Amino acid sequence: MAQANPFQDPLRFERRVPPCAVVIFGANGDLTKRKLLPSLYRLAFERRLPQGFAVVGISRTEMSDEDFRKKMEASVKEFLENSPFDQDLWDDFARGLFYLAGDVGDDAMYQRLSARLDEIAQARQTASNTLFYLSTQPSHYGTAARGLGRAGLARGANGAWRRLVVEKPFGHDQTSARELELALHEHFAEEQLYRIDHYLGKETVQNILAFRFGNPLFEPLWNRQYINSVQITAAESIGVEGRGGYYQETGALRDMIQNHLLQVLATVAMEPSAVFEATAVRDERAKLLRSIRIYKPSEVDQHAVAGQYGPANAGGKELVGFRQEEGVDAKAMTDTYAAVEFQIENWRWAGVPFYVRTGKRMPKRVTDIAIRFNHVPHSLFMTEGVDTARPNLLILRIQPEEGISLRFSSKQPGPGMKLRPVSMDFNYGSSFGSRTPTAYETLLVDAMIGDATLYTRQDMVEASWEAVQPILNVWGNRTDDPFPNYEAGSWGPKAADELLARRGNEWRLA
Repeated sequence: MAQANPFQDPLRFERRVPPCAVVIFGANGDLTKRKLLPSLYRLAFERRLPQGFAVVGISRTEMSDEDFRKKMEASVKEFLENSPFDQDLWDDFARGLFYLAGDVGDDAMYQRLSARLDEIAQARQTASNTLFYLSTQPSHYGTAARGLGRAGLARGANGAWRRLVVEKPFGHDQTSARELELALHEHFAEEQLYRIDHYLGKETVQNILAFRFGNPLFEPLWNRQYINSVQITAAESIGVEGRGGYYQETGALRDMIQNHLLQVLATVAMEPSAVFEATAVRDERAKLLRSIRIYKPSEVDQHAVAGQYGPANAGGKELVGFRQEEGVDAKAMTDTYAAVEFQIENWRWAGVPFYVRTGKRMPKRVTDIAIRFNHVPHSLFMTEGVDTARPNLLILRIQPEEGISLRFSSKQPGPGMKLRPVSMDFNYGSSFGSRTPTAYETLLVDAMIGDATLYTRQDMVEASWEAVQPILNVWGNRTDDPFPNYEAGSWGPKAADELLARRGNEWRLA
């Protein structure tokens, strides 16, 4: 009898979401319109939501339930990805949408919310189970958590559960991250908190676990003896897209590396857990993050590169620099590009550099993981004194297309023994022939079910901040002005190439 793959959870799509209500703070914002409501509608389309289900939207804008339903209908029609819109289904789904106008700092609003949830529990049979989703400005997270706690909404009665989903960023630095932790834990226990990182909901990121631990072919090679280096790239072709004021206070290192990409790194490099269960998997991720070497201030310039894009002509199109973007200070020192060489101090990875880079205004939009294996110990194939065997390369593609490629050397047709690289490719869409759920669909279901495997835990947040804080400190205290140091539409500053060249490596052209 064939053994089941322990990392394929056959119940992941069969486990039923229990009756519940989802309360969205910031219901008039972009995240709700672009991601949350389209994802919930798609779950309803796939019959994965229970009959006892409701959504309560909260924002300061005055709106009736019907106004809210019409607004969300327009958003779902506009932002629904690769799915049909069924009007009859929407009409049924919309009966469970409700709206409450109020300010997160107003205690009276939480009392009104409590009364409204009691009414909805009776009308929609939600069993008083409630998932609170903070889709507000990060500065409001602590205020909302305290308001829910003071109104008695953080604890359910008669077996009902209450959970709180928090969007990143989880603080602006180490100090604010700890302050946020205290505010959240004032009324919510850690097991009630779901810190969402949508990268962990992407199929290819989840598939790293299946690929490593479900295939005996690769896991024995997953260590310093066989792997030369690892590159993690998250490149965006767009600029700040009208968010210059926000981005000016954030930067690439905070916006992408501290959370998304360090979580990806931890998933690539973690030890196998004893069981595929939330606590065990997150324990291993946290242990890996704690193994990252913390750089001294004097070491930062050797291992980290900051960049900021300047104006350029790319493909006949004039592109403005970051400092010319709307809402950006003309002397802004914000990093729109960051590259860091992380070192993991444990027996599996000692000496293997993990290069992580992210940037805006790159030549293309791509997110992938490139694992470069060591050269063969002795090459037999020399052509005119040149070794034609190139290192094996494993590429895990996260976006825009999800899949896996393995590059290896093969003999080129013709006389002699000249090698050339060839690839074997796996593509999610063509291999499975079915629609891949979006990250938010996956993560919303997990939160409603109570599965925290793909969510970030507080100790992981603290370890991530500890790894990047020394870099932020050095970059924040610069007295010279090196920016801009790469043209919009290029692959970043020359210093990032030199970062890899020190070890004889180079960035893979995505």
